[in-house]
Amino acid sequence: MPLTHRPTAARDEMRRLVHGPCDPAFLSELHKALAADAPADSAGAQLLQQLGLLSETLPYDLFDDPARLTAAHAWAAVADPSLCLAALVHHLLCLGSMAELGNGSDDLTFRMAALRSGRARGIYLITEAGQANSHLATRTRAELDTATGEFVLHTPDEAAAKFGSAGTLDVPQTAVVLARLVTGGTDHGVFAFVADLTGDGGPLPGVEISSPIGLSALPLDYVQVRFHHARLPHAHWLADGAHIAPDGTFDDPAGSAAGRLQRTLRVGQGLWATMPAVAAATSRQAAVQAVAYAQGRRTQGRLAPGVPLLTYRTQQRAVLGALADAFALTCAAHGARALWEESRDAPAEGGVTEMGVSPWTAVSRPLAAYKAATVRLAARVTAECQRRCGFSGHLDANRLAGYHGFHHAFDTAGGDSQLIFYDIGSALAEAAEREASDGDAAGRDADGLEADGRKPDSRETDSRGTDDRKADAGTPPSPLSPGWWPMLVRRHRHDLTRHLAKRLGGTEAAVPFEVWNPLLEDAGALGEAYADSLIAEDVVRTLAGTQDRDLARALRPLAALHGVMAARRRSGSLLALETLRPADVRALSDAADRLCDEVRPHLPLLIEAFAHPTDLAPADCDTALRTTLTRTGGGTA
Repeated sequence: MPLTHRPTAARDEMRRLVHGPCDPAFLSELHKALAADAPADSAGAQLLQQLGLLSETLPYDLFDDPARLTAAHAWAAVADPSLCLAALVHHLLCLGSMAELGNGSDDLTFRMAALRSGRARGIYLITEAGQANSHLATRTRAELDTATGEFVLHTPDEAAAKFGSAGTLDVPQTAVVLARLVTGGTDHGVFAFVADLTGDGGPLPGVEISSPIGLSALPLDYVQVRFHHARLPHAHWLADGAHIAPDGTFDDPAGSAAGRLQRTLRVGQGLWATMPAVAAATSRQAAVQAVAYAQGRRTQGRLAPGVPLLTYRTQQRAVLGALADAFALTCAAHGARALWEESRDAPAEGGVTEMGVSPWTAVSRPLAAYKAATVRLAARVTAECQRRCGFSGHLDANRLAGYHGFHHAFDTAGGDSQLIFYDIGSALAEAAEREASDGDAAGRDADGLEADGRKPDSRETDSRGTDDRKADAGTPPSPLSPGWWPMLVRRHRHDLTRHLAKRLGGTEAAVPFEVWNPLLEDAGALGEAYADSLIAEDVVRTLAGTQDRDLARALRPLAALHGVMAARRRSGSLLALETLRPADVRALSDAADRLCDEVRPHLPLLIEAFAHPTDLAPADCDTALRTTLTRTGGGTA
């Protein structure tokens, strides 16, 4: 039954599943904003208009409605991945820093209004081009001039140049720049500062912008930016409660340089909470296109000439597996947004989380994990859909290359995903090793479940609570069940934690690098298992809350198929720790085929629910190509 013919309650539930708790009026406004023509004299002016139109659909205080904020960027990604990236930086990092860390001064309020209205473009400059992990060793300086009260922003050398998408020189651009605050020769840690980069006539005094840097995977105006004693008003310091007294005394509620960096970077939580929604939207759209292509494209192979591609099991596992992973990403989008909302409502906690090879997990372990896992899975899904659409998958009109490039680029952008996994795994193993050495391991779950800020949910399918290891030690349900993968991945996470903690406890090295250098691969695998378990829990939670019977019947095999495909991807690690036996892994192919058979009758409902409007993204690869072609004849012979 088409969605338009379904009862209102069923349509509402499907809309909430795909787009979150956003009312239809907002989605209609968003659709109009993204489909509107934005004619302009230059690419920069056009981008400003698009950002302004997108901002009009959002509340004045962007963070009053996280559901709208995440949905707007998800739809933007489907319509134009480059616009989405510009909007993420503009709204979540630039405006977000001003809102979260600023003091509400008139000067700051004026600049925020210009950004919201599309009169200026927002930039975020954090990465320094000349060294790895530059976030942990920022070298750009903002030194207080006590005579004027201004800050002098300076780049000490070429290696400290900031990297960012700030090459649109013919429109006003306002950046949030991360720099070390220095007073009287004393370094007080990394703060955010607001710096105007360009006006209508190009770079402003004290600002140097390089020629464009080519990056075809995600086409935007990337450049390097250097500051040469640029002077900033005192109000452009996003002090976040810190204060400099008239006598020069410095006071910061963060308490330390490490605490200050974590507080300054907490704006990243909004980005990480939004990326799963972006990953889900583009993956759903890519999967819809790949399924439609496989249904309509007939093959002339000798095995069965004339049958649709979707008849082949290999194609079913690929494109229906992509649809299943897109559903799991959709569940993760809800989980990440809910976690972000909870963290914003919760009172600020004292103390500083120790940073590892990167600062991201110290800011929020679960949200950083969501970002890393979802963009990596979306890159895999969109690449597989592109490949399964053959030549059509590479055409610009079908956007699959753009979706893949976006997520592939975000594997390192917004917090390097692999470093996030290393940090998560090492932190969980260290906690388990400490508990084992203290003799407390028998009384607590040794995989650090308590440390991630998430409370166990009573709607989960197994008896998680008093002793997860005991509950998960028995024979898991069949892989055809949606509960199989969540139970299996929790057990695997526990096994990985115990394995890595044992290796950690057995080392005799005293220097942290010598301890961890040979263990980082295992730490990364544990970090990935942690993220897999978050997503698996979200899938179970979504299924438990689904009321419409037709939708529930369609989603159950889709959820189970996601689990089987995830287990196939992780089979090496699962076999290595004997979480699965060889016979279990061999049986996964048959399980995938049976689940594909269960999914196929529900494809009309799933495709209609998952697809975006066709004027924002094509639902059919071949149709998209035909609509872009004109033909020139050579006359008659």
